[in-house]
Amino acid sequence: MGSSMKDIKLRIKSVESTMQITKAMELVASSKLRRAKEQAERTRPYFNALHQTLADIAYSNTDFSSPYVAAREVKKTCYIVIAGDRGLAGGYNANVFKTAAAHMEGKNVCVLPIGKKSVEHAARRGWEVVSDAYAEAADVSLGDCAAAARMLCGKFRAGEFDELYVVYTNFVSMLSQQPAVMKILPLYYERAEGKNKAEALLLYEPSSEAVYNAIVPEYVAGLLYGALAESVASELGARRTAMDAASKNAGEMIDTLSLQYNRARQGAITQEITEIVGGANA
Repeated sequence: MGSSMKDIKLRIKSVESTMQITKAMELVASSKLRRAKEQAERTRPYFNALHQTLADIAYSNTDFSSPYVAAREVKKTCYIVIAGDRGLAGGYNANVFKTAAAHMEGKNVCVLPIGKKSVEHAARRGWEVVSDAYAEAADVSLGDCAAAARMLCGKFRAGEFDELYVVYTNFVSMLSQQPAVMKILPLYYERAEGKNKAEALLLYEPSSEAVYNAIVPEYVAGLLYGALAESVASELGARRTAMDAASKNAGEMIDTLSLQYNRARQGAITQEITEIVGGANA
């Protein structure tokens, strides 16, 4: 009985230590989540404005042509897969990889992994990796996104791949994060009827195609940075939820173990009283 009580007491202390860690991780994730959410919201207007500029150029030129919008046979597809740098975030990483694998099925692909878990997963699956220079998602800056966008746009124009997608996690709310796949290249637009004819009077130097081709890498960088900001916020949200659930489970486990300990202690006391009374009667 004494041994059982000691084991229960040690387990209670172990669970209490784990609970302290999960609560600390929950607080850290909550503090970082606020900044990440604000960053994700600030990036949206940037690439929305770039997208509108690209659309205006395309709409205002009847003879417009660019390698970024030209239709061509798809022989190879490139995926940017954004995942986390570490685990303990519920199903965040697993859901991203499941979504990517489903979209890649039956295709000849190459991958640009962002995040330590993404790099490790790409190595395990044997995917062709374009670059592993972005193994720490938390350290990827806007400048890094611009460099990656220029590299990818150059490879796209050179014909090394024919489509570009980004697999990321869309931050819906503190409690909801949804993995998504977004097509980046080639760009698609439809010429709408009834557009303002004054737009056709706009002149671009040296040409509309040159301006368009110069803006596209910036647009891709904006999309990539926006997807990264969404993914970082989603990872922190998922980790906060997971650690909150872990803390609650630890609390319930401590209550259960405390009840078992008290029952064992009461049983030991009852046994000692019984032995004393029995000895006295003897």
